[in-house]
Amino acid sequence: MMYRHTLSIAAGLLSVFAAQAQPKSPFTYQKMLMLDRISGLDVSPDGHYAVFNVRATDMENNKGVTTLWMKDLSDPAKPEVKLGVSEGGANGAQFSPDGQSIYFLSGRGSDGITQVWKTDLKGEMAAQVTTLPLDVGSFRITPDGKGLVVSLAVFPECQGNEIACTVERIEARKADKATGTVYTKMFVRHWSTWEDGTRNHLFHVPMAGGMPVAITDGLDGDVPSKPWGDEGDYWIAPDSRTVYYSVRTAGTTEPWSTNFDIWSVPLTGGAATNLTAENKAWDASPRVSPDGKTLAYLAMQRPGFEADRFWIKLRDLATGKVTTLAGDWDRSVGAMKWSKDGGSLLVTAQDVGRTKLFRIDVKKGIVTPLSKDGHMDAFFETPKGFVFLKSGLNNPSQLFAAKPKAKLIDEGATKLTAINKELESLAFGQYEQFSFPGWNNETVHGYVIKPANYVEGKKYPVAFLIHGGPQGSFGDGWSFRWNPQTYAGAGYAVVMIDFHGSTGYGQAFTDAISQHWGDRPLEDLQKGWAYALKTYPFLDGDRAAALGASYGGFMVNWIAGTWRDAFKCLVSHNGVFDQRAMGYSTEELWFTDWEVGTDVFNHPEAFDKFNPVMHAKDWTVPMLVIHSDHDYRIPLSQGLGVFTALQAKGIDSEFLRFPDENHWVLKPQNSMQWHKEVFGWLAKYIGNGR
Repeated sequence: MMYRHTLSIAAGLLSVFAAQAQPKSPFTYQKMLMLDRISGLDVSPDGHYAVFNVRATDMENNKGVTTLWMKDLSDPAKPEVKLGVSEGGANGAQFSPDGQSIYFLSGRGSDGITQVWKTDLKGEMAAQVTTLPLDVGSFRITPDGKGLVVSLAVFPECQGNEIACTVERIEARKADKATGTVYTKMFVRHWSTWEDGTRNHLFHVPMAGGMPVAITDGLDGDVPSKPWGDEGDYWIAPDSRTVYYSVRTAGTTEPWSTNFDIWSVPLTGGAATNLTAENKAWDASPRVSPDGKTLAYLAMQRPGFEADRFWIKLRDLATGKVTTLAGDWDRSVGAMKWSKDGGSLLVTAQDVGRTKLFRIDVKKGIVTPLSKDGHMDAFFETPKGFVFLKSGLNNPSQLFAAKPKAKLIDEGATKLTAINKELESLAFGQYEQFSFPGWNNETVHGYVIKPANYVEGKKYPVAFLIHGGPQGSFGDGWSFRWNPQTYAGAGYAVVMIDFHGSTGYGQAFTDAISQHWGDRPLEDLQKGWAYALKTYPFLDGDRAAALGASYGGFMVNWIAGTWRDAFKCLVSHNGVFDQRAMGYSTEELWFTDWEVGTDVFNHPEAFDKFNPVMHAKDWTVPMLVIHSDHDYRIPLSQGLGVFTALQAKGIDSEFLRFPDENHWVLKPQNSMQWHKEVFGWLAKYIGNGR
């Protein structure tokens, strides 16, 4: 018996060793597209509960399904639970001021119109709160709990009767057999939709019932802003008497203007006051201090520039005096909240390839980092410490709780959610950040990612990913579109360069790309590629592909004519091909005018300095071109032009068109096809490392 037992132990040990030697299954795009996605964090005032959205992918029905989940923060070992009210569709949850109710948006009613609903902490039954005839786009609960501020899309010329008049107009349009639309000013279309004449306006809805009150009656502008604005564009004072909002007055200059202002208006409606009229650039994110005495907001300095630094401004609401906070801190602020005690502001900012949380003392202006790496997706300061959503290059967002008195809240933080637990059994590519002397001998940063299940001494083909923006970054964060780990899982090494123009390295670094789309960033990409090949011997420079979207697509089109010997194939997604045509056909014209330094009407020749169409005659490299019909930022004709040039020259090329997508590919089946075609194209020309 002893002998047989020993053999059993030995066999068991061999089995364990064999399992350990067996490489993990790699993370792939197929797995990525089926992951759940956490967002929309809110925490109860007492810090006891967290509620958040989880979006699952219904691949068969080609859509995402969003549900509400709750986590008991007082018991980290207790798993998060899906709230029963989710079955009718729910998102955008917010706790009531007393913490006893959860309000959310849902179109579960018989009419299918999105309204505000509420549930208790058990989350089993839902009660309808608003009964408006129009979809509620966003909402905030007044601090006294007696009402809501909601946004509705209405016709501004219906002033004095915006809701009923808008409903009448919509019904009249449906009954009209003619389909033509007459436009008298721009925008005609924006991002992915044609303008229908409505504007997002704010209304006060009393909890006790009664008619909604128009807060922004007749306003020629959108609150929240289109296309991505939300309740972060407006704020309610602690005494529940005043609403602050950021808006751009449209007029006839909207496509050329970035002049958003902060306004204040009584909750009950009436005359609004422009608090930032002197600043002709972008003012955003109004936030009133807990004591109601100070308004914090973000402000750019240069009109017409959407990627200027967001400075922090503090306005004394009694005297009107405005001061700049932490003016010598060379970072542009993203999210911003007041601390519970009102003594500091908590902000996120990109910082050298990461998105961190910082605390800024409002009296001294001292900036203190509160996190060290990854991407801070959302955060809340509770009576028991910070809870936050955080992602990184090798992990999608999860909920964490900081250790008590931790200086950096992500050091030793407790993971509170087990969403996508299956990722723990998959292999990801190891990554590291590097730096090198780029344009003007200035330091430029990048990331290199090894293939999943990397084998020492082996050379791997390379995916050279180029970010869009161009004022953007490929850093330590997660993406469900351009995810470098999907390339690593397919056996590719990945190189990403944050060239001049990237964000998170100071405003001068960001500014360097304007009027220099084709020289400074290209030099950074070339020097970064050379540095990576020299430094990382596992990169096979003879088997490499360059891929990019938007500005990254422009750069791929530019590389095709100016750096032809580096890559075996190219992938250009929704990229700029003809700069002149962009100046006439894109929607946000402030962007092209700023980036080129002039307008196409008076100085068309300036648009040819870095114009890929001028070099198409020199193209030789095979290219996959992808474009979508509803991309009004970079219209479909740009992608068709690329493909036409390739075909005319007899260059191996393919054109993937999505008739139902915009600048991004969002539908699950379309995203699956996108990845299949891209990875098939790479395999055809550079193989893979598996």
